Amino acid sequence: MKKFRVKTVLLLALILLSVAFIAGCSSSSSNDEASGSENSTGGEGTGEELPETTVTFLVDNQTVMDGLESVAAEIKERYNITTEFEVRPGGTEGDNVVKTRLATGEMTDLMWYNSGSLFKALNPEEYFEDLANESFMEVLDDSYKETVEVNGKVFGIPGESANVGGWLYNKKVYEELGLEVPKTWEQLLENNEKIKAAGKVPVVASFKDTWTSQLVFLADYYNVHTEQPDFAEDFTNNADKIASNSLAVRGFEKLQELQEAGHFNDEQTATSYEDALKMLALGEAAHYPMLSFALPAIEATYPDSMDDIGFFGQPGDDGENHGLTLWMPGSIYLNKDSEKVEAGKQWMEFFVSPEGLEIYMSEMKANGPYVIKGVDLPEDAYEAVKEMVPYLEDGKVAPALEFLSPIKGPALEQITVEVGLGMTSAQEGAEKYDRDVEKQAKQLGLEGW
Repeated sequence: MKKFRVKTVLLLALILLSVAFIAGCSSSSSNDEASGSENSTGGEGTGEELPETTVTFLVDNQTVMDGLESVAAEIKERYNITTEFEVRPGGTEGDNVVKTRLATGEMTDLMWYNSGSLFKALNPEEYFEDLANESFMEVLDDSYKETVEVNGKVFGIPGESANVGGWLYNKKVYEELGLEVPKTWEQLLENNEKIKAAGKVPVVASFKDTWTSQLVFLADYYNVHTEQPDFAEDFTNNADKIASNSLAVRGFEKLQELQEAGHFNDEQTATSYEDALKMLALGEAAHYPMLSFALPAIEATYPDSMDDIGFFGQPGDDGENHGLTLWMPGSIYLNKDSEKVEAGKQWMEFFVSPEGLEIYMSEMKANGPYVIKGVDLPEDAYEAVKEMVPYLEDGKVAPALEFLSPIKGPALEQITVEVGLGMTSAQEGAEKYDRDVEKQAKQLGLEGW
Protein backbone atom coordinates (compact mmCIF):
# COMPACT_ATOMS: atom_id res chain seq x y z
CA MET A 1 0.00 0.00 0.00
CA LYS A 2 2.82 2.36 0.90
CA LYS A 3 4.58 1.54 -2.39
CA PHE A 4 1.35 2.28 -4.27
CA ARG A 5 1.04 5.74 -2.63
CA VAL A 6 4.64 6.56 -3.55
CA LYS A 7 4.09 5.53 -7.15
CA THR A 8 0.91 7.61 -7.29
CA VAL A 9 2.67 10.72 -5.95
CA LEU A 10 5.49 10.31 -8.47
CA LEU A 11 3.03 9.88 -11.33
CA LEU A 12 1.12 13.04 -10.36
CA ALA A 13 4.40 14.98 -10.14
CA LEU A 14 5.39 13.86 -13.60
CA ILE A 15 1.99 14.90 -14.98
CA LEU A 16 2.29 18.35 -13.38
CA LEU A 17 5.80 18.83 -14.78
CA SER A 18 4.60 17.83 -18.23
CA VAL A 19 1.73 20.32 -18.11
CA ALA A 20 4.11 23.10 -16.99
CA PHE A 21 6.53 22.23 -19.81
CA ILE A 22 3.80 22.27 -22.47
CA ALA A 23 2.44 25.59 -21.16
CA GLY A 24 5.96 27.05 -21.27
CA CYS A 25 6.45 25.95 -24.87
CA SER A 26 3.08 27.40 -25.84
CA SER A 27 3.96 30.73 -24.21
CA SER A 28 7.34 30.79 -25.97
CA SER A 29 5.67 30.01 -29.30
CA SER A 30 3.15 32.82 -28.81
CA ASN A 31 5.92 35.27 -27.98
CA ASP A 32 7.86 34.24 -31.09
CA GLU A 33 4.76 34.74 -33.24
CA ALA A 34 4.08 38.12 -31.68
CA SER A 35 7.58 39.32 -32.56
CA GLY A 36 7.75 37.47 -35.88
CA SER A 37 7.50 40.58 -38.07
CA GLU A 38 10.48 42.11 -36.27
CA ASN A 39 12.51 38.94 -36.47
CA SER A 40 11.87 38.68 -40.20
CA THR A 41 13.39 42.11 -40.76
CA GLY A 42 16.42 41.70 -38.63
CA GLY A 43 15.31 41.21 -35.06
CA GLU A 44 14.91 44.81 -33.94
CA GLY A 45 13.61 44.92 -30.39
CA THR A 46 14.30 41.24 -29.64
CA GLY A 47 17.52 41.93 -27.77
CA GLU A 48 19.14 39.10 -29.69
CA GLU A 49 22.25 39.58 -31.79
CA LEU A 50 21.70 38.41 -35.34
CA PRO A 51 24.26 36.21 -37.06
CA GLU A 52 26.72 38.29 -39.05
CA THR A 53 26.26 38.29 -42.82
CA THR A 54 28.41 39.92 -45.49
CA VAL A 55 27.11 40.98 -48.91
CA THR A 56 29.37 42.08 -51.73
CA PHE A 57 28.40 45.08 -53.90
CA LEU A 58 29.98 46.01 -57.26
CA VAL A 59 29.92 49.72 -58.18
CA ASP A 60 31.59 51.69 -60.96
CA ASN A 61 34.32 54.22 -60.31
CA GLN A 62 32.02 57.15 -61.13
CA THR A 63 29.55 56.34 -58.36
CA VAL A 64 29.54 58.85 -55.49
CA MET A 65 29.76 56.61 -52.44
CA ASP A 66 28.83 58.89 -49.52
CA GLY A 67 25.13 58.03 -49.48
CA LEU A 68 25.61 54.31 -50.15
CA GLU A 69 28.21 53.98 -47.42
CA SER A 70 26.03 55.77 -44.86
CA VAL A 71 23.07 53.50 -45.61
CA ALA A 72 25.35 50.44 -45.48
CA ALA A 73 26.61 51.50 -42.06
CA GLU A 74 23.04 51.70 -40.75
CA ILE A 75 22.22 48.30 -42.25
CA LYS A 76 25.23 46.88 -40.40
CA GLU A 77 23.98 48.43 -37.15
CA ARG A 78 20.39 47.25 -37.56
CA TYR A 79 20.72 43.86 -39.22
CA ASN A 80 24.37 42.85 -38.76
CA ILE A 81 24.80 42.80 -42.54
CA THR A 82 28.23 44.03 -43.57
CA THR A 83 28.61 45.50 -47.07
CA GLU A 84 31.87 44.98 -48.93
CA PHE A 85 32.10 47.35 -51.90
CA GLU A 86 34.11 46.45 -54.98
CA VAL A 87 34.93 49.06 -57.64
CA ARG A 88 35.08 48.45 -61.37
CA PRO A 89 36.12 50.79 -64.20
CA GLY A 90 33.55 52.88 -66.02
CA GLY A 91 32.71 53.00 -69.72
CA THR A 92 33.27 50.14 -72.15
CA GLU A 93 35.96 48.55 -69.99
CA GLY A 94 33.55 48.42 -67.04
CA ASP A 95 30.77 46.96 -69.18
CA ASN A 96 33.09 44.17 -70.23
CA VAL A 97 33.90 43.47 -66.58
CA VAL A 98 30.18 43.20 -65.78
CA LYS A 99 29.45 40.89 -68.71
CA THR A 100 32.45 38.67 -67.96
CA ARG A 101 31.62 38.30 -64.29
CA LEU A 102 28.00 37.47 -65.07
CA ALA A 103 28.99 34.89 -67.67
CA THR A 104 31.53 33.20 -65.38
CA GLY A 105 29.32 33.19 -62.28
CA GLU A 106 31.62 35.58 -60.42
CA MET A 107 29.22 38.48 -59.95
CA THR A 108 28.86 40.06 -56.51
CA ASP A 109 25.65 39.76 -54.49
CA LEU A 110 24.52 43.29 -55.38
CA MET A 111 25.44 45.34 -58.43
CA TRP A 112 25.13 49.00 -59.44
CA TYR A 113 24.42 49.51 -63.15
CA ASN A 114 22.45 51.60 -65.62
CA SER A 115 18.72 51.27 -65.90
CA GLY A 116 17.01 51.10 -69.28
CA SER A 117 18.21 49.62 -72.55
CA LEU A 118 21.82 49.04 -71.44
CA PHE A 119 20.63 46.95 -68.50
CA LYS A 120 18.13 45.02 -70.61
CA ALA A 121 20.95 44.07 -73.00
CA LEU A 122 22.52 42.03 -70.15
CA ASN A 123 19.78 39.35 -70.39
CA PRO A 124 18.40 40.11 -66.90
CA GLU A 125 16.17 37.05 -66.63
CA GLU A 126 19.23 34.79 -66.66
CA TYR A 127 21.26 36.66 -64.06
CA PHE A 128 19.13 38.77 -61.73
CA GLU A 129 16.53 38.15 -59.04
CA ASP A 130 12.96 39.07 -59.97
CA LEU A 131 11.67 41.50 -57.35
CA ALA A 132 8.22 42.11 -58.83
CA ASN A 133 6.37 40.43 -55.95
CA GLU A 134 8.38 42.00 -53.14
CA SER A 135 6.23 44.36 -51.05
CA PHE A 136 8.87 47.10 -51.04
CA MET A 137 8.60 47.41 -54.84
CA GLU A 138 5.16 48.97 -54.44
CA VAL A 139 6.74 52.33 -53.60
CA LEU A 140 8.54 52.62 -56.95
CA ASP A 141 7.11 54.84 -59.67
CA ASP A 142 5.78 52.99 -62.72
CA SER A 143 7.84 55.14 -65.09
CA TYR A 144 10.97 53.81 -63.39
CA LYS A 145 9.81 50.19 -63.31
CA GLU A 146 9.35 50.36 -67.06
CA THR A 147 13.13 50.74 -67.46
CA VAL A 148 14.10 47.72 -65.30
CA GLU A 149 11.32 45.36 -66.38
CA VAL A 150 11.52 42.45 -68.82
CA ASN A 151 8.58 40.15 -69.56
CA GLY A 152 6.71 41.26 -66.44
CA LYS A 153 9.73 40.71 -64.17
CA VAL A 154 11.18 43.72 -62.34
CA PHE A 155 14.83 43.57 -61.39
CA GLY A 156 16.05 46.82 -59.84
CA ILE A 157 15.58 49.62 -57.33
CA PRO A 158 16.74 53.21 -57.97
CA GLY A 159 20.12 53.95 -56.42
CA GLU A 160 19.81 57.75 -56.55
CA SER A 161 17.52 60.53 -57.70
CA ALA A 162 16.56 60.87 -61.35
CA ASN A 163 17.85 63.61 -63.62
CA VAL A 164 15.37 65.59 -65.64
CA GLY A 165 15.62 67.03 -69.12
CA GLY A 166 13.76 70.30 -69.51
CA TRP A 167 14.09 74.02 -68.94
CA LEU A 168 16.04 75.71 -66.17
CA TYR A 169 14.69 79.24 -65.77
CA ASN A 170 15.50 82.33 -63.75
CA LYS A 171 12.61 82.91 -61.36
CA LYS A 172 13.69 86.49 -60.63
CA VAL A 173 13.42 87.38 -64.33
CA TYR A 174 9.98 85.78 -64.42
CA GLU A 175 8.89 87.82 -61.41
CA GLU A 176 10.24 91.07 -62.82
CA LEU A 177 8.37 90.58 -66.11
CA GLY A 178 5.21 89.10 -64.57
CA LEU A 179 5.54 85.79 -66.42
CA GLU A 180 4.00 82.44 -65.54
CA VAL A 181 5.53 79.03 -66.12
CA PRO A 182 4.36 77.97 -69.61
CA LYS A 183 2.35 74.80 -70.06
CA THR A 184 2.25 74.89 -73.87
CA TRP A 185 4.93 75.55 -76.46
CA GLU A 186 3.02 78.59 -77.70
CA GLN A 187 3.02 80.08 -74.19
CA LEU A 188 6.79 79.53 -73.98
CA LEU A 189 7.34 81.39 -77.26
CA GLU A 190 5.15 84.25 -75.98
CA ASN A 191 7.24 84.45 -72.80
CA ASN A 192 10.38 84.52 -74.94
CA GLU A 193 9.09 87.52 -76.90
CA LYS A 194 8.48 89.47 -73.68
CA ILE A 195 11.93 88.55 -72.38
CA LYS A 196 13.53 89.62 -75.64
CA ALA A 197 11.66 92.94 -75.55
CA ALA A 198 13.05 93.53 -72.05
CA GLY A 199 16.59 93.28 -73.42
CA LYS A 200 17.45 89.87 -72.00
CA VAL A 201 18.35 86.62 -73.72
CA PRO A 202 15.28 84.37 -73.88
CA VAL A 203 17.18 81.08 -74.36
CA VAL A 204 20.88 80.29 -73.97
CA ALA A 205 22.39 78.16 -76.75
CA SER A 206 25.80 76.84 -75.66
CA PHE A 207 26.79 75.18 -78.93
CA LYS A 208 30.51 75.46 -78.20
CA ASP A 209 29.84 72.31 -76.16
CA THR A 210 27.92 70.51 -78.87
CA TRP A 211 26.36 67.94 -76.53
CA THR A 212 24.21 70.67 -74.97
CA SER A 213 22.43 71.26 -78.29
CA GLN A 214 20.52 67.96 -77.96
CA LEU A 215 18.32 68.90 -75.02
CA VAL A 216 15.44 70.54 -76.87
CA PHE A 217 15.06 67.42 -78.99
CA LEU A 218 15.61 64.88 -76.19
CA ALA A 219 13.50 66.64 -73.55
CA ASP A 220 10.50 66.55 -75.89
CA TYR A 221 10.17 62.78 -75.57
CA TYR A 222 7.57 63.01 -72.79
CA ASN A 223 5.24 64.58 -75.34
CA VAL A 224 5.87 61.68 -77.74
CA HIS A 225 5.59 58.89 -75.19
CA THR A 226 2.30 60.01 -73.67
CA GLU A 227 0.64 60.23 -77.08
CA GLN A 228 2.31 57.17 -78.60
CA PRO A 229 3.55 54.81 -75.85
CA ASP A 230 4.75 52.21 -78.36
CA PHE A 231 6.98 54.60 -80.28
CA ALA A 232 10.23 53.41 -78.64
CA GLU A 233 9.48 49.77 -79.51
CA ASP A 234 8.49 50.65 -83.07
CA PHE A 235 11.55 52.86 -83.44
CA THR A 236 13.84 50.06 -82.23
CA ASN A 237 12.21 47.55 -84.60
CA ASN A 238 12.48 49.88 -87.61
CA ALA A 239 8.70 50.18 -87.77
CA ASP A 240 8.70 53.95 -87.23
CA LYS A 241 11.02 56.85 -87.99
CA ILE A 242 11.67 60.28 -86.49
CA ALA A 243 11.28 62.17 -89.77
CA SER A 244 7.95 60.57 -90.74
CA ASN A 245 6.33 60.77 -87.29
CA SER A 246 4.64 64.11 -86.63
CA LEU A 247 5.10 63.75 -82.86
CA ALA A 248 8.75 62.67 -82.92
CA VAL A 249 9.88 65.33 -85.39
CA ARG A 250 8.55 68.12 -83.16
CA GLY A 251 11.76 68.17 -81.11
CA PHE A 252 13.70 69.23 -84.21
CA GLU A 253 10.95 71.66 -85.20
CA LYS A 254 11.02 73.37 -81.82
CA LEU A 255 14.76 73.89 -82.12
CA GLN A 256 14.22 75.45 -85.52
CA GLU A 257 11.41 77.69 -84.24
CA LEU A 258 13.63 79.08 -81.47
CA GLN A 259 16.32 79.89 -84.03
CA GLU A 260 13.94 81.49 -86.53
CA ALA A 261 12.32 83.64 -83.81
CA GLY A 262 15.70 84.98 -82.72
CA HIS A 263 15.27 83.65 -79.20
CA PHE A 264 18.86 82.41 -78.86
CA ASN A 265 21.82 84.47 -77.70
CA ASP A 266 24.43 85.78 -80.12
CA GLU A 267 27.59 83.77 -80.81
CA GLN A 268 26.05 80.44 -79.96
CA THR A 269 29.11 78.48 -81.14
CA ALA A 270 31.39 80.52 -78.85
CA THR A 271 29.16 80.06 -75.79
CA SER A 272 30.12 77.18 -73.51
CA TYR A 273 28.14 75.21 -70.94
CA GLU A 274 29.86 77.21 -68.16
CA ASP A 275 29.00 80.49 -69.92
CA ALA A 276 25.37 79.43 -70.12
CA LEU A 277 25.18 78.63 -66.41
CA LYS A 278 26.63 82.06 -65.61
CA MET A 279 24.15 83.87 -67.88
CA LEU A 280 21.24 82.01 -66.31
CA ALA A 281 22.41 82.45 -62.71
CA LEU A 282 23.03 86.17 -63.09
CA GLY A 283 19.74 86.81 -64.85
CA GLU A 284 21.29 87.76 -68.19
CA ALA A 285 19.27 84.95 -69.73
CA ALA A 286 15.88 83.60 -68.72
CA HIS A 287 16.05 79.97 -69.92
CA TYR A 288 18.55 77.19 -70.46
CA PRO A 289 17.33 73.83 -71.87
CA MET A 290 19.44 71.41 -69.85
CA LEU A 291 19.58 68.33 -67.66
CA SER A 292 19.06 68.94 -63.97
CA PHE A 293 22.54 67.69 -63.16
CA ALA A 294 23.57 71.30 -63.83
CA LEU A 295 22.15 72.35 -60.45
CA PRO A 296 25.20 71.37 -58.33
CA ALA A 297 27.45 73.20 -60.81
CA ILE A 298 25.39 76.37 -60.39
CA GLU A 299 25.45 76.01 -56.61
CA ALA A 300 29.22 75.55 -56.60
CA THR A 301 29.88 78.70 -58.64
CA TYR A 302 26.88 80.94 -57.93
CA PRO A 303 25.52 79.84 -54.53
CA ASP A 304 23.70 83.13 -53.94
CA SER A 305 21.61 82.55 -57.07
CA MET A 306 20.36 79.03 -56.29
CA ASP A 307 16.96 80.12 -54.99
CA ASP A 308 16.43 82.04 -58.24
CA ILE A 309 16.72 78.90 -60.39
CA GLY A 310 13.54 77.00 -61.22
CA PHE A 311 12.64 74.20 -63.59
CA PHE A 312 9.77 73.19 -65.87
CA GLY A 313 9.22 70.39 -68.36
CA GLN A 314 9.41 71.09 -72.07
CA PRO A 315 5.88 72.04 -73.07
CA GLY A 316 3.89 70.29 -75.77
CA ASP A 317 0.67 71.43 -77.39
CA ASP A 318 -1.71 70.29 -74.62
CA GLY A 319 -1.59 72.43 -71.48
CA GLU A 320 -3.40 69.72 -69.50
CA ASN A 321 -0.66 67.22 -70.29
CA HIS A 322 2.47 69.14 -69.33
CA GLY A 323 5.14 66.74 -68.06
CA LEU A 324 8.79 65.84 -67.57
CA THR A 325 11.23 63.61 -69.43
CA LEU A 326 13.31 61.66 -66.91
CA TRP A 327 16.86 60.38 -67.21
CA MET A 328 16.45 57.41 -64.93
CA PRO A 329 18.88 56.80 -62.05
CA GLY A 330 21.50 54.13 -61.85
CA SER A 331 20.01 51.08 -60.20
CA ILE A 332 20.83 48.34 -57.71
CA TYR A 333 20.32 44.73 -58.81
CA LEU A 334 20.47 41.40 -56.96
CA ASN A 335 22.37 38.41 -58.34
CA LYS A 336 19.90 35.52 -58.53
CA ASP A 337 22.72 32.99 -57.98
CA SER A 338 23.91 34.72 -54.81
CA GLU A 339 24.01 32.69 -51.62
CA LYS A 340 22.81 35.83 -49.82
CA VAL A 341 19.56 36.51 -51.69
CA GLU A 342 17.50 37.13 -48.54
CA ALA A 343 20.13 39.44 -47.06
CA GLY A 344 20.28 41.23 -50.41
CA LYS A 345 16.54 41.75 -50.41
CA GLN A 346 16.70 43.07 -46.86
CA TRP A 347 19.45 45.50 -47.96
CA MET A 348 17.30 46.74 -50.85
CA GLU A 349 14.14 47.00 -48.75
CA PHE A 350 15.85 49.24 -46.22
CA PHE A 351 17.46 51.37 -48.93
CA VAL A 352 14.07 52.42 -50.38
CA SER A 353 12.41 52.78 -46.97
CA PRO A 354 11.77 56.26 -45.51
CA GLU A 355 14.55 55.70 -42.96
CA GLY A 356 17.01 54.58 -45.61
CA LEU A 357 16.22 57.46 -47.92
CA GLU A 358 16.51 59.97 -45.09
CA ILE A 359 20.03 58.72 -44.36
CA TYR A 360 20.91 58.75 -48.05
CA MET A 361 19.57 62.29 -48.60
CA SER A 362 21.48 63.58 -45.60
CA GLU A 363 24.65 62.83 -47.57
CA MET A 364 23.50 63.29 -51.18
CA LYS A 365 21.64 66.33 -52.50
CA ALA A 366 19.12 65.35 -55.16
CA ASN A 367 19.57 66.67 -58.72
CA GLY A 368 16.01 65.67 -59.53
CA PRO A 369 13.00 63.88 -58.10
CA TYR A 370 13.23 60.44 -56.54
CA VAL A 371 11.25 57.87 -58.52
CA ILE A 372 9.92 56.59 -55.20
CA LYS A 373 6.45 57.47 -53.96
CA GLY A 374 5.97 59.59 -50.87
CA VAL A 375 9.53 60.90 -50.55
CA ASP A 376 9.75 64.07 -48.48
CA LEU A 377 12.65 66.18 -49.71
CA PRO A 378 14.76 67.85 -47.02
CA GLU A 379 14.42 71.59 -46.45
CA ASP A 380 17.74 72.31 -48.14
CA ALA A 381 16.68 70.67 -51.43
CA TYR A 382 17.11 72.78 -54.54
CA GLU A 383 14.08 74.95 -55.33
CA ALA A 384 14.22 73.64 -58.88
CA VAL A 385 13.90 70.05 -57.65
CA LYS A 386 10.93 70.99 -55.47
CA GLU A 387 9.22 72.24 -58.63
CA MET A 388 9.73 68.83 -60.27
CA VAL A 389 8.02 66.80 -57.56
CA PRO A 390 4.39 67.66 -58.49
CA TYR A 391 4.95 66.26 -61.99
CA LEU A 392 5.89 62.92 -60.46
CA GLU A 393 3.01 63.01 -57.98
CA ASP A 394 0.59 63.65 -60.85
CA GLY A 395 2.06 60.83 -62.93
CA LYS A 396 3.17 63.22 -65.66
CA VAL A 397 6.63 61.82 -66.29
CA ALA A 398 8.15 59.51 -68.89
CA PRO A 399 11.61 57.98 -69.41
CA ALA A 400 13.89 59.50 -72.02
CA LEU A 401 13.96 57.57 -75.30
CA GLU A 402 17.46 56.22 -74.63
CA PHE A 403 16.14 54.30 -71.61
CA LEU A 404 13.54 52.53 -73.73
CA SER A 405 15.54 51.94 -76.91
CA PRO A 406 19.19 50.91 -77.37
CA ILE A 407 19.46 53.16 -80.41
CA LYS A 408 20.89 56.65 -80.15
CA GLY A 409 22.73 57.88 -83.20
CA PRO A 410 26.22 59.24 -82.38
CA ALA A 411 25.85 62.20 -84.76
CA LEU A 412 22.82 63.67 -82.98
CA GLU A 413 24.70 66.55 -81.35
CA GLN A 414 26.19 67.66 -84.67
CA ILE A 415 22.76 67.51 -86.32
CA THR A 416 21.06 69.50 -83.56
CA VAL A 417 23.77 72.18 -83.80
CA GLU A 418 23.08 72.47 -87.53
CA VAL A 419 19.34 72.83 -86.93
CA GLY A 420 19.89 75.25 -84.05
CA LEU A 421 22.08 77.48 -86.24
CA GLY A 422 19.66 77.40 -89.18
CA MET A 423 22.10 75.51 -91.38
CA THR A 424 19.70 72.58 -91.72
CA SER A 425 15.91 72.49 -91.55
CA ALA A 426 14.11 70.45 -88.91
CA GLN A 427 12.91 67.95 -91.52
CA GLU A 428 16.36 67.57 -93.03
CA GLY A 429 17.85 67.16 -89.57
CA ALA A 430 15.35 64.42 -88.71
CA GLU A 431 16.11 62.60 -91.95
CA LYS A 432 19.85 62.83 -91.24
CA TYR A 433 19.27 61.43 -87.79
CA ASP A 434 17.22 58.53 -89.13
CA ARG A 435 20.14 57.61 -91.41
CA ASP A 436 22.54 57.90 -88.46
CA VAL A 437 20.29 55.63 -86.39
CA GLU A 438 20.13 53.06 -89.19
CA LYS A 439 23.92 52.75 -89.22
CA GLN A 440 24.02 52.22 -85.48
CA ALA A 441 21.17 49.70 -85.47
CA LYS A 442 22.98 47.60 -88.08
CA GLN A 443 26.19 47.77 -86.05
CA LEU A 444 24.23 46.51 -83.03
CA GLY A 445 22.80 43.69 -85.13
CA LEU A 446 19.20 44.56 -84.27
CA GLU A 447 16.45 42.62 -86.00
CA GLY A 448 14.47 44.40 -88.71
CA TRP A 449 17.36 46.53 -89.96
